[in-house]
Amino acid sequence: MSVPDSPTHLSGMRARNLVLVLDAIDRHQPVTRARLAELTGLTKTTVSAQVTQLSALGVVADAEPVKDGGRGRPGAPVSVAPGPVAALGLEVNGHYLAACVADLTRAVRVRRVLVRDNLGAAPAETIDALGRLAREVVSEAAEAGLRPVGAVAALPGVVDQTTGTVSAPNLGWHEQSVAGLLRAALPAGIPLVGVDNEANLAALGELWFGAGADFGDYIQVSGETGIGAGIVVSGELFRGAHGSAGEIGHVVVDPNGPPCQCGGHGCLEQVAGQAVLMRAAGLDDTAADDDPVAGLLRLLDAGDARAHAAVERAGHGLGTALVAAVNLLDPDTVVLSGVHAALAPWLIPHAASALEHGGSRIRGGSPAIRTSGLARGAAVLGAAGLVVARVFADPLGLAA
Repeated sequence: MSVPDSPTHLSGMRARNLVLVLDAIDRHQPVTRARLAELTGLTKTTVSAQVTQLSALGVVADAEPVKDGGRGRPGAPVSVAPGPVAALGLEVNGHYLAACVADLTRAVRVRRVLVRDNLGAAPAETIDALGRLAREVVSEAAEAGLRPVGAVAALPGVVDQTTGTVSAPNLGWHEQSVAGLLRAALPAGIPLVGVDNEANLAALGELWFGAGADFGDYIQVSGETGIGAGIVVSGELFRGAHGSAGEIGHVVVDPNGPPCQCGGHGCLEQVAGQAVLMRAAGLDDTAADDDPVAGLLRLLDAGDARAHAAVERAGHGLGTALVAAVNLLDPDTVVLSGVHAALAPWLIPHAASALEHGGSRIRGGSPAIRTSGLARGAAVLGAAGLVVARVFADPLGLAA
């Protein structure tokens, strides 16, 4: 009979206790050590040791003393530290690149967006430009005393989490291996800890930085160059068996519609995608001297018939695609982000009408359709938030 490896067992238990204490601090901050012992079921001695270690890692810090209503001395609480540990979020989209640095309190400290046409550009060229943007925000964050400990990149395509390859037809990327390019482009000392689909990270951005916690179970539709959806169930992202859940942009809404890059016909992207909307409204989606979405909004405000017809068709297509998703997943809320959030006042009535006529009686009514307050910034925030979540899940990894 082999003898159990006691040191390894104890080490694993200490690591689990560290995560337990950090999670309690995050949920209840500012919180005293005595209260942490009550919340976690650990002894006060153990809690004090865990807090000391987390403080040494730069993850928690002392907060202002609080009175608990008693006559004794104020308690000495701790909170998640607003630095120096931080997270780097990155995003590639068809018409822009984005980067941000957030601290562990999920406060966004630096954010930059670079308007750039990435459609058809070589992956190496796009990632190189993203790396330059990342170095700019990291340099600015360093001036504020922040040190990103990892980076996550949001990409507008299907990301194979096993191989690390990305297929983003709208960018012209087909099973591209971009992880190596990203690692080489990142500022020195910042590891790449993840690459994920832009819509998935937008849904997480809404959960961690927006109003997602109040939406219950929700489907977040992210409309940019393409259209994707992130699915949040019980506060967790649902990825599907192969990580490609939420590809709502390739739900067929018009079987006789135009061909799609996925090989199908009449997909939602061919009805409600940004480029299609712009063309239908008579606008140039690639114009460098103007924001095409702003141009569309001006036409809608002016009552332009062609623009209103384009948005009506897009809204009806979006509602049609949502019928199957709603009947299958039964969400509390549908959240619109990206270009669809900007168009929400005109888009939602048509989408809601199509959704209502598509079988809502089965579930007693249609889910509420809301807009993301983060709009086009949700994905890059979700990317930074995923780094923060990794730190909370493994704070000892900071010392590795």
